[in-house]
Amino acid sequence: VQEVFEFAARHPEVLAYMPCYCGCEQLGHQGNHDCFVKGRAANGTVTEWEAHGIGCAICIHVGREAMLLFNSGASVTAIRAAIEKRYGGNFPSSTPTPRPPATPAKKATPSR
Repeated sequence: VQEVFEFAARHPEVLAYMPCYCGCEQLGHQGNHDCFVKGRAANGTVTEWEAHGIGCAICIHVGREAMLLFNSGASVTAIRAAIEKRYGGNFPSSTPTPRPPATPAKKATPSR
């Protein structure tokens, strides 16, 4: 649990794009990040933790899976796809989580 909270603190750019499936959208959560972090200072430092994530197995599992995939080198888009595939069909609802921004395509370099 502690590792997932630490990951949420260090990588909001990952968990902010991961939906949660425990019903926490009823608490106003927008994504899995909100299950662990309640407030941040302007510089990004966590100012308040969200206690909901401590006792919710679904939140912890989604966050842990995202963490493991990120640590293995997966992109945020690939992590989102894996989370949706694993959890999406098993739960009646999810948080209204935004999709990760599209990665700009690299411009082809003309060969000489």
